[in-house]
Amino acid sequence: MAEEIENGNGGVAGEVSPGQLEPAANERFKWYIIHAYSGFERKVRESIESRVQAFGLQNKIGRVMIPTEPVTEIVNGKKRTVERVFLPGYVLVEMDLDNDLWHVIKNTPRVTGFLGTGDKPVALSEEEVSSILFRSETAKDKPRIKIKFAKNESVRITEGPFANFNGVIDEVNEDRETVKVMVTIFGRSTPVELEFGKVEKVEQ
Repeated sequence: MAEEIENGNGGVAGEVSPGQLEPAANERFKWYIIHAYSGFERKVRESIESRVQAFGLQNKIGRVMIPTEPVTEIVNGKKRTVERVFLPGYVLVEMDLDNDLWHVIKNTPRVTGFLGTGDKPVALSEEEVSSILFRSETAKDKPRIKIKFAKNESVRITEGPFANFNGVIDEVNEDRETVKVMVTIFGRSTPVELEFGKVEKVEQ
């Protein structure tokens, strides 16, 4: 299960311009992906930052980021949006990697290694980093609804002209996050298309 990350340093809000990276503070910096235990991404980031300070390597490291995206959950009919890690087990680190820094990072608790072949870490291209971080930015515009609906499930409509009507799901469109609900209006069954966030499951 992905760990919830509170807003702030856990995400990339305010740190990345849509579609492009801010220039590196040091032209020698490159981005690397660190493997970590899934669910401990935030702990690993904190440990890396404190170890780098303890070893006096602050000039060798830039940003440490955990790519997150907002996910809207529906709990008891109420929506709430939380930041969730969308690449569990990975932390992005911007650094001027040398042998000393490699050992400091590799020996950080809950770090299992670098993304690469053998003991040779592979730096990401700017395009690759942008695509990961840009996903975080664009996802903020339209949080995903984390709720599963199935055909023939009973639901209650919570918003719109058919609010408080009950119906049965006839079709689920995961990509558009909509459901087609068969609602009985004046004795006649009528299909109504609604967004996930406008219906709630009815306890049987």
